[in-house]
Amino acid sequence: MQQVLYPRLEINISKLRTNLKVISQLLKKYDISLAMVTKAYCADRNIVLELLKDGGVDYLADSRIENLMEFKDIKIPKILLRIPMISEVSKVVEYADISFNSEYETVKELNFEAEKRGDIHSVVLMIDLGDLREGYFDEKDLFESVEKIAKLKNIDIVGIATNLTCYGAILPSEVNLRKLVELGTRIEREYKIDLKIISGGNSSSLFLLSEGKIPKGINNLRIGEGILLGRETAYGQRLDGTYDDAFRLICEVIENKRKESLPIGEQGVDAFGERHIYVDRGPMQRVILGIGKQDIKVESLIPTNKKIEVIGASSDHTIVDITNSQKRYLIGDKIEFILNYSGIMSASTSKYVKRFYIE
Repeated sequence: MQQVLYPRLEINISKLRTNLKVISQLLKKYDISLAMVTKAYCADRNIVLELLKDGGVDYLADSRIENLMEFKDIKIPKILLRIPMISEVSKVVEYADISFNSEYETVKELNFEAEKRGDIHSVVLMIDLGDLREGYFDEKDLFESVEKIAKLKNIDIVGIATNLTCYGAILPSEVNLRKLVELGTRIEREYKIDLKIISGGNSSSLFLLSEGKIPKGINNLRIGEGILLGRETAYGQRLDGTYDDAFRLICEVIENKRKESLPIGEQGVDAFGERHIYVDRGPMQRVILGIGKQDIKVESLIPTNKKIEVIGASSDHTIVDITNSQKRYLIGDKIEFILNYSGIMSASTSKYVKRFYIE
């Protein structure tokens, strides 16, 4: 009998497929293509192949070319979301059908690699509409780049896109997405380019879609968190018929003792160079779990037992207050958590967290 190891990330494939179906149907209602973003779970092949079974996904999208390389055998267009590094352009041309770009020098290197291979590489140009992450911010800069890129023989400009809510937390709106559409119209008219993709953002744009307010002309969205947690990310509202608990983290209790809540002695900084302020809440019954900051963003942990509370962690240990819990925990018992997006990402990245798939 195979030993069950912890901590482990339990992934409910059936719930993910339901979330994908709900979102895919919503997008198709407005003739919007779906780029399924796989980066949060490191493009886990088991998950991706299961989600592709029912159709509804038009592109695979990831920020790491290493992840896209794992799907060379899958006949679906692949998008590299993060602007390519010059050092990886050869891999980008080989393994990504489309890459998002905002620098002419990078596109020129992509053109050189595509020329060597006798290939055409497609690019989507990023437009910064105020979130102040990547993309052309100055329109003059944008159009000058379009003019130069259009002359590259092994590059095909297939679209424009914007990114919102990821850095500046700027919400997508009818106003800023309409501007994206208008810029696309100008590019098509002035440079005789047929833009197949006008990508209006990520899961934060789902709320506009659900309210029927997405501007006409937006024909693509890149969805990751919406599929994983069944919600739009502008306001964090669940979409009807979806699940938010497809990912669950199960951790094992390695210590259970009653201790003071206020550390004793002269206080300095912790192992991460941080200084904390502790509140004296009196003695508490505390358990330690065999997982820590090296494996998980501790702030992302949401206990399914509402009577317990995560109070802190070091690199290898997570401390949980169980004082008010009716359930008593013994050494070797398990505590279960639901994760938010950052929790799914960190747990999926850690090689110490085992994965278990539920159909």
